[in-house]
Amino acid sequence: MDTQTKNQATKADKPTGVLVLASGDVFYGHGAGMVGDALGEVCFNTAMTGYQEILTDPSYAQQIVLFTFPHIGNTGTNSEDEEAACTAAMVAARGAIFRENITKPSNYRNEKPLGDWLADRRIVGLSGIDTRALTAHIRETGMPSGVIAHAPDGVFDIEALTTKARGWNGLEHADLAKDVSTKESYQWNETGWDWANGFGKLGENPKHVVVIDYGTKRNILRCLADAGLRSTVVPADMTAADILALSPDGIVLSNGPGDPAATGEYAIPIVKELIGSALPVMGICLGHQIMALALGAKTLKMEQGHHGANHPVKDFETGKVEIVSMNHGFAVDADTLPDDVIETHKSLFDGTNCGLRLKDRPVFSVQHHPEASPGPRDSFYLFERFADQL
Repeated sequence: MDTQTKNQATKADKPTGVLVLASGDVFYGHGAGMVGDALGEVCFNTAMTGYQEILTDPSYAQQIVLFTFPHIGNTGTNSEDEEAACTAAMVAARGAIFRENITKPSNYRNEKPLGDWLADRRIVGLSGIDTRALTAHIRETGMPSGVIAHAPDGVFDIEALTTKARGWNGLEHADLAKDVSTKESYQWNETGWDWANGFGKLGENPKHVVVIDYGTKRNILRCLADAGLRSTVVPADMTAADILALSPDGIVLSNGPGDPAATGEYAIPIVKELIGSALPVMGICLGHQIMALALGAKTLKMEQGHHGANHPVKDFETGKVEIVSMNHGFAVDADTLPDDVIETHKSLFDGTNCGLRLKDRPVFSVQHHPEASPGPRDSFYLFERFADQL
């Protein structure tokens, strides 16, 4: 980052918060949320809404989220907009960075102001920095390791924070699914939310699917229920034999954080056996990457990743372009897909793979989040397609 941009980005009156990157770049601002510091990978998210859902998505484990939309906090927070599906995943994002200070909530669904909620969730917040400069820095150099800190007295040991950032190993080779996965199986039959009644309940005698929890979001489970499917959520390392003993009609590989190759050390043999069972299998995000690895492809680390609610993806099966939510820092290397696998979706931003399916079996997956519904529900058809295969 050039000196002029850096100086503009680090100015603040009475700084009580700071972001220190492994590169030595320092951004001063106003602290919020938890007092203390947190270490993680800094990524930017381009969504204009849904900050609570973003910060509770287990896929953001060990990450610091930079919001490119400047304003934050006007809708407050509430218990219905949580996305972590189990208590093990309640601590997802480690930090949050905003351009403007957190505003007072002004929404009938608000239960707690965002600043108080951040403190309760042990998330360090930072506002008042030049988020455009930091976003440009990430776009040019990749997602850096960093430490975000909040100290009301404004006293920071920058040298120690820099050393801490430089000493972190990052997300490559890190299996984080084990940290956010449920430890015990449980049932789910809650459906989607509506204005009049809130969340509903699934009717009797639905089809039954097993969801392997690498860090699943509640709305994946709700979308499955909206498609008429009852879910049993199981730990990431449950054996294929134990999964099949539950007599499912289909299998879902959930989203989650970390390096798919690291999680794949125990997940790939399980998924291979499940694919071989001839049951329909659907993968989402990390589940997509695990499926690709199980089918013989490879994954790679992305420079800046995809994080936001406005990503265009083309479905080659229908010819339709969808506007979808994305949240991943790894991708499937399309050039390594074997001959019996068809690439079904592709990002129109950078051409990276966003979907695949087997030619001869009801097995498919997507990189994006069809459950996220960032305004439109462009991708809900994927849940219906999966349900139709059962």
